Amino acid sequence: MSETKFKREKKYGWFLRTVHEFFVVFLLVSAVVTCSIVPFVSIMSKNLDIVLSEDDVAVAAKMTFLIVIFISVVFTVVDILRRRITVALPAKQIKNAAAQMMRGDFNVRIPAPNRIFSDENFIDIIECFNTVAEELSKTEMLRADFIADVSHELKTPLAVIQNYATMLRSPALTDKERDEYSKVIADAASRLATLVSNILKLNKLDNQKMLSPAVSEYDLGEQLCECLLGFESEWEKKGLEIETDIEDGVLVRTDADMMSIVWNNLFSNAIKFTDSGSVSLSLHSDGEFATVCVADTGCGLSKEVGERMFEKFYQGDSSHSTLGNGLGLALVKRIIELTESDISVESTLGKGTVFTVRLRRNTNEGL
Repeated sequence: MSETKFKREKKYGWFLRTVHEFFVVFLLVSAVVTCSIVPFVSIMSKNLDIVLSEDDVAVAAKMTFLIVIFISVVFTVVDILRRRITVALPAKQIKNAAAQMMRGDFNVRIPAPNRIFSDENFIDIIECFNTVAEELSKTEMLRADFIADVSHELKTPLAVIQNYATMLRSPALTDKERDEYSKVIADAASRLATLVSNILKLNKLDNQKMLSPAVSEYDLGEQLCECLLGFESEWEKKGLEIETDIEDGVLVRTDADMMSIVWNNLFSNAIKFTDSGSVSLSLHSDGEFATVCVADTGCGLSKEVGERMFEKFYQGDSSHSTLGNGLGLALVKRIIELTESDISVESTLGKGTVFTVRLRRNTNEGL
């Protein structure tokens, strides 16, 4: 359909709707006026003994007809103006704003309409639209920041791999240097693989509500011990003291694989940031809830770092930045949210940190 034809049909459509509305109003006004005047004239004529001639009736009928037409025109114009203000204007605003969002502009907002002269349904729609636009704007901002952070994190290990691979091509290198460079490349590749793995896990968790978690009942104490023993070589290498206080027979019902990510990250951080001293693990239950505490005597966290520690790619301790990628605690936070659990942190700079996880023993029962 050509644009000219579309405009012509749109114009004719508006004209036909206006004519249709006029006749509807005309019929309604005619019915109201007739039902009102006929009994009135009949009663007045009877009570006052007034005899109306045919000429009087004809004149009155013509005047009434003209009055009906005039009232119908007025009502039609008023209704058209009313609909333009209460329907057409907000509908056009919503349409234009939606078009902007389709073009990728999520900062668009529709001005709040006047509640006196606006339809309540359109007010609700506009409020919902603005809420959706605001959430999409936040999501777009997070997506852009996430892409920028991922690009930055990928660039570092790739640059290391590229530089050391180039140096390995030098024929003047000794065997010791080759082994050293190869180890650097292997470590960078391992860090890159871990980063990609964590990004995939985080993406999966972000969409977890659309998936079905593998909920099962298991012994939480056994899981904690298994995860902690996975870091045995690391704590022995540092000579750390491990303290445990685990209550027997604490059963929980949740996704075991997801919770193992939480424990592995908490244990990894506790050992990583503790150069000497101890790491302790405790598990206790109080009826409906199970409480897990992971504490260390490491470097601790400042207040500023503590407030941002669950952000993606945030690393407060630059001295340990090569040992991680800033996604571990973001994964922990997301899992805690999905399992409707709770996590809290107490930390003193230079003295250590305590992570406390409190989860329902039958968490996610309805999933």
